[in-house]
Amino acid sequence: MLWFRIDNRLVHGQIIEAWLPYTGARRLLVANDAMAADDLQQQIVSLAIPGRVEVHFVRVDALAEYCTGRTDDGHDTLVLFATCADARRAFDAGVGMSTLNIGNLHYTPGKKQLCAHVSVSDDDEACLRFFNRHSVSLDFRCVPNEPVQIKGWS
Repeated sequence: MLWFRIDNRLVHGQIIEAWLPYTGARRLLVANDAMAADDLQQQIVSLAIPGRVEVHFVRVDALAEYCTGRTDDGHDTLVLFATCADARRAFDAGVGMSTLNIGNLHYTPGKKQLCAHVSVSDDDEACLRFFNRHSVSLDFRCVPNEPVQIKGWS
């Protein structure tokens, strides 16, 4: 299965210790323009990834091409986005998503707190409503063993 997650922290302990085992992912795709352009950051982040997991850093606009160019059709892959806007860019470029995990969006002034780990700007909210209208199920969970925090959001 192909898993998608928005988490402004990208690769961190919850991804490595909870989401990779839960999803059974053998591949981690970090879809982030800044990270894809920074070899040093890639090397640093790669040190934390278990050896059994491939990690790739791709520009958001290149994600659709990367996914369609694979012979294994992306099974057992976890894709990370830092922002709602990046997930939307990937969707608009042709990346099909049935479910999108909203894992963490930090609070900053002017954002509305939806639950303990998700705060949204007006743009974020519009983006999530877009996904909802396009039949993408929104899964508001920080870690896989907690219940979905927001059900039926629209």
